[in-house]
Amino acid sequence: MSPHTASRPARILIAPDSFKGSATAEAVASNLALGWSSVRGQDNVQLAPMADGGEGTIDALKSVFPTADRRPIRVIGPGGKTVEAEWLYLPPAFGARGSTGVVELASTSGITLLESLSPLDAQSTGFGQAIVAALEAGVSRLILAIGGSAATDGGAGVLQELGYRILDENDEPIRPGNRGLPDAVRVDASAVVTLPENGVVVLTDVTNPLTGPNGSAAVFGPQKGASGEVITRMDAALEHFAALFDIDPQTPGAGAAGGAGFSLMVWGAEVKSGAEEIASLLNLPSRIEHADLVITGEGRFDHQSHLGKVVGKLRHTAAAFGVPIALVAGAIASETEGFSCAMSLSDLAGDTGSAMADPETYLRIAGAELASSFAAKS
Repeated sequence: MSPHTASRPARILIAPDSFKGSATAEAVASNLALGWSSVRGQDNVQLAPMADGGEGTIDALKSVFPTADRRPIRVIGPGGKTVEAEWLYLPPAFGARGSTGVVELASTSGITLLESLSPLDAQSTGFGQAIVAALEAGVSRLILAIGGSAATDGGAGVLQELGYRILDENDEPIRPGNRGLPDAVRVDASAVVTLPENGVVVLTDVTNPLTGPNGSAAVFGPQKGASGEVITRMDAALEHFAALFDIDPQTPGAGAAGGAGFSLMVWGAEVKSGAEEIASLLNLPSRIEHADLVITGEGRFDHQSHLGKVVGKLRHTAAAFGVPIALVAGAIASETEGFSCAMSLSDLAGDTGSAMADPETYLRIAGAELASSFAAKS
């Protein structure tokens, strides 16, 4: 980083994650920028809305690849009803070796698509349908963002759409969701869809195994409506299902998205850190290196934020280049060591409810306060 002097405009890079349930990453970035520019209009402010493989991945990539094409699609949602979704087509100019399809689980089989939580019956079928749609469009590479799943079906719904016949003792397809997994006795993989020429990359911020005390049911089941005996039952179902395949259910990332990570490993996909891969796609390391300040953020900053999340990844990268990085979060529930400044919208608003009701106003206030603080230090 070149040292900033008052004689030239500062280079500010704003790269937040979404504030889930409150504001998209793009809205967060643009409002922080508006606040900053109201104080320091002379600065060069770049926006880089981020994602970690969950909701907002398509938006993050679309924002920097304007030639990308959103492709609408109708799929079976996690509750069994048809939902409107989309995937993103990145033309050959994006990569040297053909086109890329980006499919987001959150928009096809995500928990926000459920009318009510359904831990035993929610399915990942729609995500598989969207993957097949991208392949049928001729993409030569897939990027699959698997955060935000409603299901804990081991990715059975995905596998079925990819051509795996998962059969019960009567040679009939098993029922959807985790509920059907104990009935699986055989898998017919004779008609499986071939992986695209340039491979499949799975983006996730989760390293949990599929089964066990740190597995998908135990760790993520509660937020999907499961508790107590139901979690034990779900974990046993996943264990039974996993035994039909060669992939070790203890593989890191197998438990991502209710086991969608496991199913995609079965298919032959490569699992990567979502935040790291998207940062690379957006050329963030180089942009951070040449910035005078990086601003990042997320809805809730806690002890998990350093474990594969956007803010943790960017803090580490900024530190490597000696670039200061500021944090803006809806709420802060952990130590903010490593950040030059940290602001909570809940603190600015006086309470969490007010911050969530009008995040854009408080994001602009945060941006202005960061700019004032930066000016005082320059």
